[in-house]
Amino acid sequence: MSLLIGTGDGVYRSASGALDDVERVLDSGVTLRVRTFEHFEGVFATSKTGLYRSVDGGTTWENLGVPREEVFSVVGSPDGARLYAGTHPAHLYVSRDQGETWDELDGFQELPSQEQWHTPRHRDSAHVRSLGVHSDAPERVIAGIEVGGVHVSEDNGETWSERRDGLPERGDDLQYDVHHVLVLGADEYVVSCGGGLYRTHDAGRSWRRLDTGSNYPYFQEAFAYRGRLYAAAETLPPSPPAALFESVGGGDSFESLPYPGEPDEFVVAWTAVGGRILAGTTKGRVIAREDDGWITLGRVPAGIGSLTSA
Repeated sequence: MSLLIGTGDGVYRSASGALDDVERVLDSGVTLRVRTFEHFEGVFATSKTGLYRSVDGGTTWENLGVPREEVFSVVGSPDGARLYAGTHPAHLYVSRDQGETWDELDGFQELPSQEQWHTPRHRDSAHVRSLGVHSDAPERVIAGIEVGGVHVSEDNGETWSERRDGLPERGDDLQYDVHHVLVLGADEYVVSCGGGLYRTHDAGRSWRRLDTGSNYPYFQEAFAYRGRLYAAAETLPPSPPAALFESVGGGDSFESLPYPGEPDEFVVAWTAVGGRILAGTTKGRVIAREDDGWITLGRVPAGIGSLTSA
């Protein structure tokens, strides 16, 4: 099984997964996500040059032609009927024919806070940084906006409700700064923000902060596997030192563990391959979780934003 790595310089692949045979397979520029979905053929890569798909394990790719060039997020519905793409500026599109054609979900632009989705850091605009669905609520779509908060649709993206009350508002640069929404269940999400790590058990109607007491409030992405929650964070403003955390209590308590590249390398990507947890850092290092700690598996030439197997 090969490992696909989304980076600041396109997508790289290791056919063996051992990182001793890495090659760049897609020249897509800054690549935010590399993902696969049940009931959808192939691998999807979101980037600042478009949404790409490969149906041969990452050897060849096609641009799916989302109406806006910069595609930051993608998710497939559990039944395979709809493919959603989130862009910069923050618009949302749906394809009902496996990516052949796209329609904008205009209701997303009717959210009351939409006019507040902007920051100088993102060209006075915002982007749909994360999209999620869950098989127990197949018509529900969850969107995380950088910057703009979390919003939920109960009807396949046609209409939307704001679920950002209780998320951080710590200054203009961090207001509702959502980087990733980890969907653990129909109503349970963990949200990585520029001002903390938050959890909901009621589909975003209320939020509880998980990283209280930590000196590392800037989170990019959390990952859950076999009852353990993984996350990493930096100090504010986002810069080293960085730290890596693990929790066996669903986030009720975290343990900070040493890892290769700390404290200068920030872990921002996670995946599981063959029962083994892998993570990627901002300096292009891939690390693996062993029984006695984290080890370096290998490197790629650019900072890593996403990992997946194919």
